[in-house]
Amino acid sequence: MEIKGVSYRSPEVKQAFPESLRSTGFGVISDHPISHQLIRDVFADWANYFGSEAKFKDTFTASGQAGYFPFKTENAKGAKEKDLKEFFHLYTETPLPLGLSAKTKELFSAMNALGREILGWMDAETPESIRSQFSMPLSEMAHDSKDTLLRPIHYPPLNGSEAEGAIRAAAHEDINLITLLPAATAPGLQVKDLGGRWIDVPCNPGDIVVNSGDMLQLASNGYYKSTTHQVINPSGEMAYKPRYSMPLFIHPRPDVRLSEKHTARSYLEERLREIGLLQKGEKRS
Repeated sequence: MEIKGVSYRSPEVKQAFPESLRSTGFGVISDHPISHQLIRDVFADWANYFGSEAKFKDTFTASGQAGYFPFKTENAKGAKEKDLKEFFHLYTETPLPLGLSAKTKELFSAMNALGREILGWMDAETPESIRSQFSMPLSEMAHDSKDTLLRPIHYPPLNGSEAEGAIRAAAHEDINLITLLPAATAPGLQVKDLGGRWIDVPCNPGDIVVNSGDMLQLASNGYYKSTTHQVINPSGEMAYKPRYSMPLFIHPRPDVRLSEKHTARSYLEERLREIGLLQKGEKRS
């Protein structure tokens, strides 16, 4: 499988990028309008935050799903070991932690706008036989969604005491419609191709990786595939260095109908229970 790179400035981007998502579940977009310096500055802000003890004052609540999630909180669906990461959930209405600049909110807004633009390209390129099954256009599903989520992630250096089988992010599929991921500070992201082989995803500064999620797969009745991916543990000198990433998960509004069985809210709650972020009987507020 080839993970295709497409320039935002290309005359064919509105057709080529949806085709990449349809055929592989992933795409890489370059030459986009989001400032590379802004992305670097936001990474630096969150590196400082994760290095501070103040983060523990922001620990999340299950009902809100916002705030700081300590190391080894989350597991991939079906995984025995917790992922080797800590992270923060930031929604449009989540206050920034004390000491962080407004640049994070600026990046959130810019990435959200790009994500909705990509969904608009997909609306235009999806065959009518599939598009007619949507409860509304994809870009409409995400309009003013308060469930869209920016997740700054810190993968600490390895220390040799990790449990057997524990990795930075075990094989999983994303829950949402599409995910936008500015190039992380280090390699490690892999995607599984149709033959079951793991392929390294490019990590070129300035690129944004985009992948489709389970909600999009559900709404499109499998036309868009939610591709399995993981973040592997590094080796050699890289094992002693941290890795930071910052995915933006584009979610529908909670009341959006994805299928006969599920709204976006009911599907999200089901999946949060599967990955250990919501317990049986708990509801997402």
